Amino acid sequence: MSGFLAGTFATIVTLPIFALIVFYFIAKAVTRNNKRSFHLAIDSSTLFFILAVHFIIIIIWETSLLSVILTVLLIMATVMVLTHYKLKEEIHFKKVFKGFWRLNFLLFFLAYFCLMTFGIIKRVFDAFA
Repeated sequence: MSGFLAGTFATIVTLPIFALIVFYFIAKAVTRNNKRSFHLAIDSSTLFFILAVHFIIIIIWETSLLSVILTVLLIMATVMVLTHYKLKEEIHFKKVFKGFWRLNFLLFFLAYFCLMTFGIIKRVFDAFA
């Protein structure tokens, strides 16, 4: 059983698109609402995209940039809280966190596909060099 769980987790971290799709269909079965299911799937798979970007960076450049990723996340959170405070003059942490988490999804979703494309192209050129 632990081997199955480890394999499932490894697949989801390696292929976060798979996690997004699985979470969407689970949420769709539970909520029966497309928009809410999509938002739940995005919220649930964001962590997997962050981890996938981290591991792709390790594979491509053979170094961990986890501290850089965490610093970027911290800076983004700080900017979002300060911006929210300047606009609303009151901080609603639930709204700020939801916006922060969804912005992370967009950032790491884009980073995942850019790094995957770069990694594939790099491996092809390395194979012919």
